[in-house]
Amino acid sequence: MKFHEPKNLALLNAGILSGTFAILFIFSAGIIFDHAFSHFYTFLSLFVSTVLSFLITYAIFLYTLEKFIYSKIRLIYKSIHSVKAGKKEQPNPQTGKNIIGHVQAEVENWESEQQREIDQLKRLEQYRRDFIGNVSHELKTPLFNIQGYVSTLLDGGLEDPAINREYLRRTEKSIERLVKILEDLDEISQLESGQMKLKITRFDVVGLTREVVELLDMKADRHEIKIVLNDPGKLVMVEADKDKIRQVLTNIIDNSIRYGNRENGKTKITFFDMDENILAEITDNGIGIDTVDLARVFERFYRTGRGRAVTKKGKGLGLAIVKHIVEAHQQTINVRSSIGVGTTFGFTLKKA
Repeated sequence: MKFHEPKNLALLNAGILSGTFAILFIFSAGIIFDHAFSHFYTFLSLFVSTVLSFLITYAIFLYTLEKFIYSKIRLIYKSIHSVKAGKKEQPNPQTGKNIIGHVQAEVENWESEQQREIDQLKRLEQYRRDFIGNVSHELKTPLFNIQGYVSTLLDGGLEDPAINREYLRRTEKSIERLVKILEDLDEISQLESGQMKLKITRFDVVGLTREVVELLDMKADRHEIKIVLNDPGKLVMVEADKDKIRQVLTNIIDNSIRYGNRENGKTKITFFDMDENILAEITDNGIGIDTVDLARVFERFYRTGRGRAVTKKGKGLGLAIVKHIVEAHQQTINVRSSIGVGTTFGFTLKKA
């Protein structure tokens, strides 16, 4: 029996009260009248009065529950539903017999939603703090450099031909770094908001990769990294924004060179046919990424502790841009890595 329904609650209370009345009646009659239960009329009176008390009590309880208590609960239920419906469209609330059950379910569901929102807000707040800290860190270095160079020039270095041009050159380099950071942030913002329009064309992604490898070949030589392109020996046509995919390949391959193994370093690029898509994988045998950092490598300005230890260069924006470009193509990108073994970045493109 569902005791949260009005009729069942009224039956339960009426049964308890009428039963109590019957017990008291028997007890009182036995004390006041000798041999009271030897008469038929005593049993008849007991039965009639018990039934009447049951019916009257049931009617009173049911009326009270329906007209007063449950009417208030319905208002509470509708208020809860109205607040929830303000966030997202929901069907009309069911105010049937099992109103208590509905209210309980709504409250539990509401509590669960609120807890999820609180957890999400906490994560966003932590992300905001990290983001501001990382932005401050990345902007601080070039700004302090510029301040130092300009102060030196103003303190007399401008008249010294041995340092004036060199310090101006360094100042220019730091300014270029600041401009690049702002340009990258603007690009990410446009990709996130959908304002950047992709120029979708058909092209050979292997040929494009070969061009990127040639551009990075000298840098790879300086870092003693060997780049291996597993050429399938045929055109691998995809539909995408060629310039943006060039940027994706450049950023990932450049990272593999920067954080590659300094002894027998190797970056391997392979393409796989995935029916409707082409999967590109760039694998290196470099320092690898900690498991705790893997989930955050695509965050803007995020750089792992191991990455900072290897090189002070890099703004932590390259992989964030890569992720947004790939997702703007309605495709996916993933990363897997092991410390001391290496890292593999893989992304898909639509096959042409």
